[in-house]
Amino acid sequence: MDVLRLTLRQLQIFMAVARTGSTASAAEAIALSQSATSSAINELERLLSLRLFDRTGRRLLLNDNGRALLPRAQALLEGAVDVERMGLAPEEQLQMLRIGASTTLGNHVLPRLLAEYLGDRHAKAASWHARLAINNSAEICARVAAFELDIGLIEGPSHEPALEVNPWLRDELVLVSSPTHALVQSTRTSGKPPTIDELRKAVWLVREQGSGTREASDAAVLPHLGGYQRSIELGSSEAIRSAAALGLGIASLSRFVIDDYVRDGRLIVLDSEMPHTDRQCYWVVHRDKHFTPALKAFVSLLERSAKG
Repeated sequence: MDVLRLTLRQLQIFMAVARTGSTASAAEAIALSQSATSSAINELERLLSLRLFDRTGRRLLLNDNGRALLPRAQALLEGAVDVERMGLAPEEQLQMLRIGASTTLGNHVLPRLLAEYLGDRHAKAASWHARLAINNSAEICARVAAFELDIGLIEGPSHEPALEVNPWLRDELVLVSSPTHALVQSTRTSGKPPTIDELRKAVWLVREQGSGTREASDAAVLPHLGGYQRSIELGSSEAIRSAAALGLGIASLSRFVIDDYVRDGRLIVLDSEMPHTDRQCYWVVHRDKHFTPALKAFVSLLERSAKG
């Protein structure tokens, strides 16, 4: 049997430096002196006969070798953590799962999933500290790719090559506005849906770049409009929904977001000359991710919810 020369502590220090970009910040994060941190990185590079970082002043930036080591080191460390967790209660394993979701799914779908996933376990536990992250799709994918999240739920395709992308729910995008919007009044008068030219001249309420909703709505709308002549960019679909209900403009939003506003009359779905649009939602994990029992249970729930 080969004698192992590397230690898990060296890999942990390597991960900390890769994450923070300096031995000083890494040392603070892992409660180690800066000199010991630097020595551990130098020894790791000596043992591997590879440079892992490019030095630029006080910054250490991963080079090709470091980027190749990163997922392998993370997988080894996660495996070691799993060994340490083997004696923990199932409830404690569940709360360690780190879930991320893009904003629409995080605000409107994830709470229901969590209620089914956790049941009453968290109410019975002496302590509970689950970690959830809600951000736009690009940020969630980046954090899953960096092993900062175990799994991500996103509203559009991923552009991170390190991720395994799995189709999940389908969502419908619809045009909405206030019932008092001029386009609605025009439609009621003429009996015809708004024309492309009328839509082009309207004020559009849109999400920020990087949002799955923005990517999907742009793909649905811009081939017909050619561009937004007038637009207001907002950082969440909920803000857009409220702005549309107040008559500030029209928007292309998820059914998950607008159904309750439509039911109580604050928004109306606009018929238009543009075709119906839906989009695929996905769950993503790192290609090198080790599936713990907790992660397997959550993925099984996602698969059941897609069939239901």
